[in-house]
Amino acid sequence: MNITSSLESKFEKSLITVQNLYFTYKDEEYVLKNISVEIDSRPTAIVGQNGAGKTTFVKLLKGLLTPSKGDIFVCGMNTKDKTVAELSKVIGLVFQNPSDQIFKSKVIDEVMFGPLNILKDKQEAYKKSIKALEIVGLNGREHDHPYDLTLSERKLLCLASVLAMEPDILILDEPTIAQDRYSVKRLGEIIQELIKNGKSVITITHDMDFVLENFERTIVFNEGIIVSDGETEKVLGDDEIIQKSHLETPWIIRLSRVLDRTPRSIFEILERGQENI
Repeated sequence: MNITSSLESKFEKSLITVQNLYFTYKDEEYVLKNISVEIDSRPTAIVGQNGAGKTTFVKLLKGLLTPSKGDIFVCGMNTKDKTVAELSKVIGLVFQNPSDQIFKSKVIDEVMFGPLNILKDKQEAYKKSIKALEIVGLNGREHDHPYDLTLSERKLLCLASVLAMEPDILILDEPTIAQDRYSVKRLGEIIQELIKNGKSVITITHDMDFVLENFERTIVFNEGIIVSDGETEKVLGDDEIIQKSHLETPWIIRLSRVLDRTPRSIFEILERGQENI
C-alpha cells in the first residue's frame, strides 16, 4: 500500500481553476452553486453522496457540459472556448461504466480511436496505444473483442484508451465499482505509477479506503457545494464532515484510533507484512 508523497514546489501551479461555477440542467434548481476551487497536480479525490454534484462537476471539467454561470480554466484554456476534442489533449475522463465508452470490435481499435483522431498519424497512434495497453497490463490482447474481456479488464481498456491520448490530467469516475480486491490493488499501483510519471490523477469515488491509500487531497461535495477541501487524512478523519456528507470513515483511520497510531504508520506496517508474505 502506498500514499504518494511529493514536493510542495510541484503544486505551485494550478492545472484547473474554477471560478464562481453554477450549473443547472433544466433552468431549475442549481446542481452546483458558486463553486470556486483550484486543482493542482496532487492526486485528488472528489467525494460525496449520490446527487452531491461530483459527476456533473467532472463532466464540466472535461467540457462535456457548459457552465450555466462562471468559468473553468484547464491548463489555461477556458472550457467554454474549446471543443471536447481540443480539451482531450490535456484532460481525459474514464467513465464509470465501460459500456458507455467502448464501441469498437477490437481492443487495439478501441485504444487507437482517440490518438488517431488527435494525431492523424496511424503509426504514431498505434505506438501510443501499445504503450497504453502495456501500462494497464493488457498487452497481448490487442486483437481480442472488448466484450471477451472481464468487467475489470474492460475498465482497464477504457483507461488505456484515455492514456493513449497522453493527457496531462486524468479523471477516473468510480474506478473501484464492481472490482475485486486484486483489481483494486492493481488499479492503485497503476495510479501510483502514472503519478510518478508526471500525470495528475483525479477520481470521484465512494470508496474511502481507496481514497486514503492513493490520494493526497480530498474535496468533499454536499448538495452542490464544497464543504471540505484538504489533506486526505484530515478530511476523512473529520467526523463532523463525514457524517454531514453521509460518507464512511476509512477502516485504517478507525483502526488508528483504536491503536493510537497514525494511519500512515499502519500502512507502513501492512506494507512490511506484505513484503514478507
